[in-house]
Amino acid sequence: MTQPPVPADVENYFYDLNPASRAVLYPVIDVVRDAMPPGYELGMHFGMPGWVIPLRTYPTTYNGRPLSYVSLAAQKNYHSLYLMALYSNPTADAAFRAEWAATGRTLNMGKSCLRFKTLADVDLDIVARSVASVSVEAFLATYERIKH
Repeated sequence: MTQPPVPADVENYFYDLNPASRAVLYPVIDVVRDAMPPGYELGMHFGMPGWVIPLRTYPTTYNGRPLSYVSLAAQKNYHSLYLMALYSNPTADAAFRAEWAATGRTLNMGKSCLRFKTLADVDLDIVARSVASVSVEAFLATYERIKH
């Protein structure tokens, strides 16, 4: 499937990063983009590149902003990949953590934020499977279930 072009503001975000951060984050965003189910939209949200469910698809969010699905950011001392579907689904979160543990890699993760310093710290196959596993419809069903 052909992916839509990367928005200029997202490209500018990466352009403004130092070369070391770009070298780590470009492969991650490429894997996430290639695994992204249809219906999510890439743009700049909350100061970082991320995929959301656009308001034209689901306008009744709790804060009037699009629902975030996956975001990526360069922090001062590490990089972050926010996997919001894990935050809202304890079963998927537990499966992700178990699969990660089986790799022998150290998992540095909060509720949705996977933190990593180098590309070697990230299992891109697990990330791709996780991202690809949640359709817009499934994400919205979970959101509807937990918002009430």
